Amino acid sequence: MDATKYEPSTTGSVMYYLPPPDGARAYKNINDRHDHNYIANWQKVTVENLRGKEDSAVLDVAGFQYYTRPSKLKDFSNAEDVLNVYYPEVIELIKEFTGATKVILFDHTIRRHRPDDPEESSDKRQPVYNVHCDQTPKSALARVYRHLPDDEARQLLQHRFQILNLWRPISHAAYDWPLGFCDSSTLDPATDLMEMTLKFPGGPGETYGVKHNPNHKWKYLRGMTPDECVLFKWCVFCCAAPLPVSDVPFPVRSFDSAKEPDVTTFNAHTGFADDSTPKDAPLRESIEMRALVFYV
Repeated sequence: MDATKYEPSTTGSVMYYLPPPDGARAYKNINDRHDHNYIANWQKVTVENLRGKEDSAVLDVAGFQYYTRPSKLKDFSNAEDVLNVYYPEVIELIKEFTGATKVILFDHTIRRHRPDDPEESSDKRQPVYNVHCDQTPKSALARVYRHLPDDEARQLLQHRFQILNLWRPISHAAYDWPLGFCDSSTLDPATDLMEMTLKFPGGPGETYGVKHNPNHKWKYLRGMTPDECVLFKWCVFCCAAPLPVSDVPFPVRSFDSAKEPDVTTFNAHTGFADDSTPKDAPLRESIEMRALVFYV
């Protein structure tokens, strides 16, 4: 398998959402794939391969951006090594990529595709197979107040704020169940997003499920290697004089800056079943780092 081999596109299956037929608010349980009330809407899509034109995806337009940055950490099996080596490394990478002044990593997930062991738990996570945006403005603001003291959160939120995810394959190239991105410039938030309750220990939270739209343009980087990573947006917004989360009159407008209305605020993404995956490809293993990103 050659990661540099250029195939202009592939086809794959992605799972969109349809709302519950009884009109109830949609929900899903992060640790139990069988516990949900939405309708799965599987669609076959064409996914453009950006291998050879990686620079065509820009974070503030498409909602994601690729980089080549090898990690000092080669073995991610030891949790202390991830915390002591990879966490500081990722903080510096995000600052380099974005120009941010303060980055707080609030958690990470290692995912290993194990199709013969479909059960999900907090320490045994599979690739995500549904099209989603990780945070709504409400849940993004709540997360800042969850991880920071109120006074510090209030001060930092006077300025631009992002939640970003840095994702990379580990152990080997990710031909199996790769991560696909919907170009944010082709997604209509008014019609394509569906608020959902996200059940998890310590929750609940809130996320956006994404409804199918034939205008969506899908992208990926075939055969991403452990030396490559992708940064993508969970949520971005600017909120003048933010209140404590319990007092905020939601929904908060989700945008980066009133002076920059064309800056995309989030990205829809999913792992997908790639029809071009070689039969002998090793099962996908990856790590994703979630960060609060501030510009002060």
